[in-house]
Amino acid sequence: MRAADTNVLIRQIVRDDPAQVSASDQFVSNGAWVSTVVLAETVWVLDRTYRRSVSQQAETVEMLLNHTSFVLQDSDAVAAAVDLFRSRPSLGFSDCLILELARKAGHLPLGTFDRGLGKIKGAQKL
Repeated sequence: MRAADTNVLIRQIVRDDPAQVSASDQFVSNGAWVSTVVLAETVWVLDRTYRRSVSQQAETVEMLLNHTSFVLQDSDAVAAAVDLFRSRPSLGFSDCLILELARKAGHLPLGTFDRGLGKIKGAQKL
């Protein structure tokens, strides 16, 4: 299976450049794998560049989780991260994903200097 980079995923979501949308549509037509790094970057771009709300960011991740053309790396951890992100949006999606990936891997506690993240079960504020 092919893997999609952040800019390919952004074109699929935002659809703001017709030539790139067409190329990305063709590239993912038989499916594409999305790494957790690409997913985290995508949510960051949606927030910072496209000013998408927390709700829109979470909906996008959920859409990708259920999309027939995409396979998300560690989809169970991604689903848990989006649930945490919805309940604690001030953490940011990336922090939620980092914690849930550590939880899935069995490497808790997650040490952090982040006050908000440090309050979440499985994290330890240093």
